[in-house]
Amino acid sequence: MQGSLLELLDGDAPSPAPAPLSPERTWLAGGAWVDVQRGWLAGSQELYDQLLTVVPWRAERRQMYDRAVDVPRLLCFYPEGADLPDPALEAARESLSRHYAAELGEPLRTAGLCLYRDGRDSVAWHGDTIGRDSTEDTIVAIVSLGTARPLLLRPRSGLGTSARGPAGISGTLRYNLGHGDLLVMGGSCQRTWEHAVPKSAGCAGPRISVQFRPRGVR
Repeated sequence: MQGSLLELLDGDAPSPAPAPLSPERTWLAGGAWVDVQRGWLAGSQELYDQLLTVVPWRAERRQMYDRAVDVPRLLCFYPEGADLPDPALEAARESLSRHYAAELGEPLRTAGLCLYRDGRDSVAWHGDTIGRDSTEDTIVAIVSLGTARPLLLRPRSGLGTSARGPAGISGTLRYNLGHGDLLVMGGSCQRTWEHAVPKSAGCAGPRISVQFRPRGVR
């Protein structure tokens, strides 16, 4: 887990707060892009501990062919207008909304939280295409807290290379997201790419993923 000089000197973690946004962008094939900023959310250990305690985590079951199976992670969703469980999340969402206002044209309004309890919890390959993101460009911003876990990105089957961005990247990408790291998927990413958090035999502890989305995007 990431620390800071302030923590070493004072013995106390800084209050959770987002840093100024200056993410590094990677252009992907098909009009998609990914922004990453390491250690964006200061005081992430305090926020992590708070969310573990106060969020009403729930287990879900989903239909898989002819049987219902457990979703391999715990979930909590905060719809538009709901109070978020910590002021640091409100500040993070407001900061992201301001930064991406010109590209997105609207604020981020919802927050979905996932708790990966250990390396056995995961999320399979998918795109967030429930809602208007199945036909429109949009943004999904993810803040990671806790034990580092890889997030993988790969182009969907049949994605051509004619609509590449400036860098034209079209292979599978791996981002090892640690405490306070920010990853934002934008442009056509939800339609033209898939992402996953695979199972990890060597994972030492829990991870919380906070996903901010605009209205009508799931």
